[in-house]
Amino acid sequence: MKREEKGADCITREEYLEYLEYLIHTYQNLIFSICLKSVGNPFDAEDLTQDVFLSAYKNLFRFDGTYEKAWLSKIAVRKCLDHLKAAGRRTIPTEDTYFEQLHDKEFSPEEAFLDKDFKDRIRHLCVALKSPYREVALEHFCEEKTAAEIAKAQNKNIKTVQTQIYRSRSMLKALLERSD
Repeated sequence: MKREEKGADCITREEYLEYLEYLIHTYQNLIFSICLKSVGNPFDAEDLTQDVFLSAYKNLFRFDGTYEKAWLSKIAVRKCLDHLKAAGRRTIPTEDTYFEQLHDKEFSPEEAFLDKDFKDRIRHLCVALKSPYREVALEHFCEEKTAAEIAKAQNKNIKTVQTQIYRSRSMLKALLERSD
């Protein structure tokens, strides 16, 4: 049953529940996939999917019935963003974990070698790119400069540099996949 078939003032609680069932049946896979892509954990994605439909049910009286997919997707994205923000606040280290993490950040000789080897490999692949991607890739991926720093140094528009970084990343990924 589509919501717009009746006026909002004459819809009963049963009809709201029926409409919610329709929304769940129709869009649960979409909402779950949005949540899973956002948080990367299927358990959290299931919880967030339930939260989305609970929120939708609570706000059905305000919903006019148009663009159901967009409405539910927007709720899902906002729920995921809230979840990710809250996750960042939950992971404040205590004193004990802080010192443990400090020790873990030191590279073993093997890790240091592998890190240097990977950086050398990336530099070699960056050099193999054609201009202007070569210059942007070297500065961004090897010298770890931001797009704003590169744009200022090369006197380019920041959007141009961001596009070049994006494209060079795709080219590097393809080169890496071929070399493996």
